[in-house]
Amino acid sequence: MLRKTIYIILGAVLSSLAVRAGGGATNDDLQLNTITTAVPFMAITPDSRAGAMGDAGTALGPYANSVYWNMSILNFAEERSAMSLSYTPWLRQLTNDIHLSYLSGYYKVNDQHVVGGSLRFFSLGEITFTDENANYIREDKPSEFELTGAYAFRTSERTSVGVNAKFVYSNLTGGMVVQGVNTKPGIAGAADISFSYRNPDAKIAGTDGVYTFGATINNVGNKIAYSSAGSSTDDRDFLPMNLKIGNSFKADFDAYNSLLFSLDLQKLLVPTPPIYIVNSSNDVVLASGKTGQVGVISGMLQSFYDAPGRLVEDEVTGEYVQNADGSYQVESGSKFKEELAEINIAFGMEYWYNDLFAVRGGLFYEALSKGARQYFNAGIGFKYNKFNIDISYLAALRRLNPLANTLRFSLGMTLGEPGGSQSRDGKPE
Repeated sequence: MLRKTIYIILGAVLSSLAVRAGGGATNDDLQLNTITTAVPFMAITPDSRAGAMGDAGTALGPYANSVYWNMSILNFAEERSAMSLSYTPWLRQLTNDIHLSYLSGYYKVNDQHVVGGSLRFFSLGEITFTDENANYIREDKPSEFELTGAYAFRTSERTSVGVNAKFVYSNLTGGMVVQGVNTKPGIAGAADISFSYRNPDAKIAGTDGVYTFGATINNVGNKIAYSSAGSSTDDRDFLPMNLKIGNSFKADFDAYNSLLFSLDLQKLLVPTPPIYIVNSSNDVVLASGKTGQVGVISGMLQSFYDAPGRLVEDEVTGEYVQNADGSYQVESGSKFKEELAEINIAFGMEYWYNDLFAVRGGLFYEALSKGARQYFNAGIGFKYNKFNIDISYLAALRRLNPLANTLRFSLGMTLGEPGGSQSRDGKPE
């Protein structure tokens, strides 16, 4: 049954990746058109467990770092409370002084209510500021942090909802004057909304286990400006708002062996950059897509249908083909292909022996035209009494990937007596 279960899930994932690779997510079919946001550190995977499983953490079993992934799932935690500290040296292929630190924890008030919180700190290392003539000005250490308060409420025996409130502070310039403009730290308030469904009596391919569904909308908040020139909403940048939908199945084979599969679909809820071109009158015009100078809610809704696709080029002149009304022709189906290319796929597996030792692995896939983050993750975990240690490693699947060889380290601890919900077999989840 184990082999059959693995084949079914791996087959579904690999088929999805094949469709993505062959169905329009390549540079041959779509132009490079990545989506950028302010404070991208908010979207970096902070911990080693999900970081070893392809960043597929939305529907993982409850643990201290669920405050980041899916707060609502903590209502199904066995432990009364837990906390975790994680550290990630970042972009080691480029520099050696950028790092992300993450502290998180939760406390179960009772079977219906859970509170939690986290602190994320991102240091960009030491940077030398120069003027437009490359003359030295000063050294600085830009940094950003995010403070989160969280709450989850159990709506039924198998469902739960959660909400996170965040304060974000991003100081990238240290108040420098840039081209006559005074800069300032970016400040934002944001929220996450999460939902979980958990069935402890599930059966897939004849194997008993625990099925979990999770969905989150993350980082919904005001746009950020780093100078007084960005006082208008149109001149500000979006937070990395995103939608994550996850499924997991934990197969319990006996009292000592379990295997968990996790699959996430993730999409940024931020407008896609449109295509601007210079016409025959030397005017810059919007050729395809929609402007990103919209409000937060409008931008979230627009993100589902604003992909510009690929413009049709004249085979002889190489110029873009125009319609009779002056608009520009877009290749048939390319807009839909680009929308699909904006959905990232994350898949992970986790094997536990006797609730003491874990081995993990996973894959993350992002289309070439949307950033080409494609990598394999692996990691191990150890648990003894109230403490656990997790380590993960990222191996890039494409050359010259700055994320290659990323290591993550996490140290966790359970606090207080066990309490709250029990799993199907009475063991901690």
